[in-house]
Amino acid sequence: MKQAIDIGISEAARGEIAQALSRLLADSYTLYLKTHNFHWNVTGPMFQTLHLMFEAQYTELALAVDLIAERIRALGFPAPGSYREFGRLTSIAETEGKIEAQAMIRDLVAGQEAVVRTARAAVPVVENAHDEPTLDLLTQRMQVHEKNAWMLRSLLE
Repeated sequence: MKQAIDIGISEAARGEIAQALSRLLADSYTLYLKTHNFHWNVTGPMFQTLHLMFEAQYTELALAVDLIAERIRALGFPAPGSYREFGRLTSIAETEGKIEAQAMIRDLVAGQEAVVRTARAAVPVVENAHDEPTLDLLTQRMQVHEKNAWMLRSLLE
């Protein structure tokens, strides 16, 4: 028999939050995959700098997706975990083929900013439910992605 969840947030509100977090998870995983791809395939005079920066960013994202998925589970819902589900939920377009380093940077800036927008869109739902743990997670994710976008944009100046 399934144990009821009684954490002071209704099941309907938890479901809304889980849906918003599922979109954040999909965006984060898609950005992780894109960043890892660029880490493997970057070339040019900025190779070393970008290779290391991309590695730091995808490593951080790998940890973040776990935290987001675990929060969805703590709310009592299954976390999406397939490419098909992520493809349906994400707002970030995949990048295919070989692109040059500057285009990679621009693409990652857009991806970082997309994750921020997805997290920010979840805030009202989370605030209405008084779900402070999820609000804290969203705040942390926005801080990381805003900083990453700024650092990447700095390489384009």
